[in-house]
Order: sequence, then structure tokens, then C-alpha cells
Amino acid sequence: MSSRPAAGGGRWVEVDPVRVARWAEGFADRHGPPTTTVEGYGLLLTAPDGATAELHLPPGAPPPGDAAGDTAAPSRIDGLPGFVSVAAAPRRIGLLLARKGAVAVGVALGEELLVSKVDTRYVQGRTAAGGWSQQRFARRRDNQARAALGDAAELAVRLLLPAASTLAALVCGGDRRAVDTVLADRRLAPLAGLRAERLLDVPEPRHAVLVGAVTAARAVHVLVRDPA
Repeated sequence: MSSRPAAGGGRWVEVDPVRVARWAEGFADRHGPPTTTVEGYGLLLTAPDGATAELHLPPGAPPPGDAAGDTAAPSRIDGLPGFVSVAAAPRRIGLLLARKGAVAVGVALGEELLVSKVDTRYVQGRTAAGGWSQQRFARRRDNQARAALGDAAELAVRLLLPAASTLAALVCGGDRRAVDTVLADRRLAPLAGLRAERLLDVPEPRHAVLVGAVTAARAVHVLVRDPA
């Protein structure tokens, strides 16, 4: 479980779906038994002392009232047990991590990474030289980066695109500009349409980073605000 400050106050906490119930018990112990309200993002816990916790469903999880694509169906989230059931259910998601000259793509089902591929291409680092030499190195570096992202798009076409119709979401990570550049390829439009808002903060993509990204993509994000 990790925590970070939230813009506008409070803090974001990342919780494994199977541990959400235990986390909520701790919230109740600290602030009193909360009331629960179903929201578009998931579930809101409001404690007697004024503390709140917004439980946001992970990418690909059907939002409340969206059972089997029928928005008119009754919500499947009728409280904390329902939320946990929906959040923890195995889903097939795509993963696209890109940063500088490295890219990692994969398809996961639940906690299992089914297929994956990592590609690294050299991109020259920054130089301390000035003047003409600095401009020349900068151009070379930009060309290397563009070529690397072009390779990344080809990799996504080969590995992710054939699975697009089976994916509940595409979760991206790394450098936002690099990810945007990869998904700008017109062939990847079906994947771009599945892109989740969540952007994973990951180091240079490697296989171990991709494995860790599966857990991060499945985590429930909780926005906690303490009493004033």
C-alpha cells in the first residue's frame, strides 16, 4: 500500500482490491462507523467525525449501474462487499509502458501477465557541450527517440492490437508524452479508445517493472480527507 498527497488536500492511498475490506475496517476504527454512498467512481465512505474516503474502482471495472453494458441495470455495488467483489474480479487489461528508448507491452488477466514484450533502444543522453555541438547532439537524440517510439508503436500493433476486442481497458505508464506519441499511430485507434485515465509512475520499462505494473493497474485508489 502506498500513499501520496492529493491536489486540493487529502491524500491518495493505493490498496490491493482484496485488502480493501480490511482497510475500510481500519478507517472505521479511526473515525467511527461510516455511511456508504454509491458514486460514479465507486463508493464514498463518510465517517461521523467528518472524515471521508472515496474508493475509486480500478481501470476496466464496470461502473455502478453498468452491468454487462446495460446502464439501466441495477447497480452491482450495493455497499462495501459489492465494491470489493467488482474491484477484485479478474479482468483482461492491456499494458503500455514507455519512457525514452524503452517500451514494455503486455496483456494481463487478473494478477497474471499472459503475454509480454520489452524492447530497449539506445537514446543518447544530454550533453554538457554548448553551441553547435549541443544542437547537433540534440537533433541526434530527438531522431533516436522518434525511432524508438516508432518501434514501440510497431510492438503495440503486433502484441496489443489483436487483443483489443478482449480488453476491458488499456493502462499506460511512464512518460505521458511518449505514451501519447505511441498511441497517436492511427492503427492503434482501437487501443487509444480503451485508454484509462490512470497513468502509472514507473521507471524505465523492464520485465520486472511490467510485472509490477499489473498490481498497480489493479489497485483501488482511495482519496482520504481527514476532518477539518
